[in-house]
Amino acid sequence: MKERTRLVVIVMTFLACYYVPWDHATIRQSGLEAFMMLQEYAREHVLACLIPAFFIAGAIACFISQAAVLKYFGAGANRFLSYTVASVSGSVLAVCSCTVLPLFAGIYSRGAGIGPAVAFLYSGPAINVLAIILTARVLGWKLGLARAIAAVVFAIITGLLMAFIYRKEDQARQTGEIALPEDKEERLLWQNGLYLLVLVLILIFAAWGKPAEPVGFWNAVHRIHWPIAAGLLIILGVILKSWFSKEEVIQWGESTWGFAGQILPLLFAGVLAAGFLLGRPGHEAVIPAQYVEMLVGGNSIWANFFASVLGAFMYFATLTEVPILQGLLGSGMGKGPALALLLAGPALSLPNMLVIRSVIGTQKTLVFVGIVILLSTIAGIVFGAVL
Repeated sequence: MKERTRLVVIVMTFLACYYVPWDHATIRQSGLEAFMMLQEYAREHVLACLIPAFFIAGAIACFISQAAVLKYFGAGANRFLSYTVASVSGSVLAVCSCTVLPLFAGIYSRGAGIGPAVAFLYSGPAINVLAIILTARVLGWKLGLARAIAAVVFAIITGLLMAFIYRKEDQARQTGEIALPEDKEERLLWQNGLYLLVLVLILIFAAWGKPAEPVGFWNAVHRIHWPIAAGLLIILGVILKSWFSKEEVIQWGESTWGFAGQILPLLFAGVLAAGFLLGRPGHEAVIPAQYVEMLVGGNSIWANFFASVLGAFMYFATLTEVPILQGLLGSGMGKGPALALLLAGPALSLPNMLVIRSVIGTQKTLVFVGIVILLSTIAGIVFGAVL
């Protein structure tokens, strides 16, 4: 598969060099916009935001047990705990829409109820910690916060609706438990909690931006945010030296590098594509702004519904929905449709639907997709009206 992918990249690059009319003024401007947008990401989002976020994702993957999360989805598990764990599992497991599919198939086939299993299926990629952080950083804290809250709530609502619709069938098929090995805890819970808290604080203070308008507290923190981040790095070093083995630190570094190696090339490619097609906010590119405004401008029911359907059927590689939305917002997309796309996009795609259908069947898949599109549309309308 890697060789095939490399061949496709080479062929596509050759065709772009051969056929794209780079002598056309619009095409040249679009190419410039692509690299200007990539430079903006490199300067403003990679060092202070994404790199600390990769370390957090690596820590979660290494030191928070997936088995401890997945054991709550068995047939005999407490329903309240099942939905609670399922609705926040994305922030714990840090999986993408592709990675969540085999986990979903596994827990459903071993007896998990359709409700908790579907809540997990939606939550897994929708509450990815990297995606939430980058959304808040690039698109604004309001959109980032709305995405995080709505994703948790929608995971629960979607699961409850599916469990209610298929309650009789669900009772008939729940026959097994999910067999998972018990994990040996190397540290106390508070030690892991403090370790993750320090990582989050490093991210917060490293990414602390200068406010657009003078605000005493925010300006004061901005003047000293790098010394605070440096102090937290020292504390992190002490924690690693005192509580972690050398092998665990190496494992953490490898996990962090794995996330970076997987995500950064896709993100940079997505930024270039978004910049070339849509341009930066206030700058035209290949797709004129009036077309974007016509389809997803404002906060009409149609604009939110179209954004939800578009998000549900398109495939977004991890985090690439953020630069694409940045370009769409700059071209006139409404904030409501933007949230609708963010809620429907990461959890669904046409390839994912085909896999989900093979696990739960055509009817359940259509109902699941319909619920996600409906809830995303409603959320977009409400969010747009509030703003």
